[in-house]
Amino acid sequence: MATAVLRNSQMSEAEWEARQQLASCYRVFDMLGWSEMIYNHITLRTPGEEGAFLINPFGLHFSEVTASNLVKIDIDGNKLDDSPYPVNRAGFVQHALFHRHLPDAHCIMHTHTTAGMAVSSVEGGLRPINFYACNFIGQIAYHDFEGVTVRDEEGTRLMEHLGEKRMMLLKNHGILVMGRTLPEAFIKHWALQRACEIQVATLGMGTPIEISPEVVAVHQRDLHMAQVPGGPGKADFEAMVRLVDKIDTSWRN
Repeated sequence: MATAVLRNSQMSEAEWEARQQLASCYRVFDMLGWSEMIYNHITLRTPGEEGAFLINPFGLHFSEVTASNLVKIDIDGNKLDDSPYPVNRAGFVQHALFHRHLPDAHCIMHTHTTAGMAVSSVEGGLRPINFYACNFIGQIAYHDFEGVTVRDEEGTRLMEHLGEKRMMLLKNHGILVMGRTLPEAFIKHWALQRACEIQVATLGMGTPIEISPEVVAVHQRDLHMAQVPGGPGKADFEAMVRLVDKIDTSWRN
């Protein structure tokens, strides 16, 4: 593979594959309009390395992230490679907390999309008024806004409010999702973002039609029957990467 020449000779094949998957995800997010200047984060555990994960270099736009410029850090914030880029503390503190304490949080995504911030900023948060919202009713945690997430002591409350859930609307702040795989986290974020977009549009039109708890339960029970084999989000994410490749393949480097 031509781009492999840019891989450090000491880097495992598994890490390089993880870097390429994560870099492609940053490009997918940018293509979908989920970039926020040089802010927000998607992190991914480094395969085979306890307590290590990959994060975007602080100062680069999502459209500039590549496999080789991702920064590898440990859960204490120490860089584990020779990257010249810093790491945004506002991203590290929150993501390291979940990577440290949640074995199933392999990938974590946090964004400040307009729709996500809007829904997180109203009483009641996400409401059962559309197809995608029904995917998540009863599965979303909420955490009160305490300012920019740079203080370690906020972690206790974040963990308490998250509980057994793996999706959160940070009030007045935005979307936070976790997945056992990157594609799983991606499809959760995509569907939650769609639910928020549709809620914003619906509430601007009039009184929404609330879906009953009984129907929500049936919807969640049967949802797996509408998924493509291969694991949650796998086919969806691969389709988005193919679209990114039609625009720019530099993320592979």
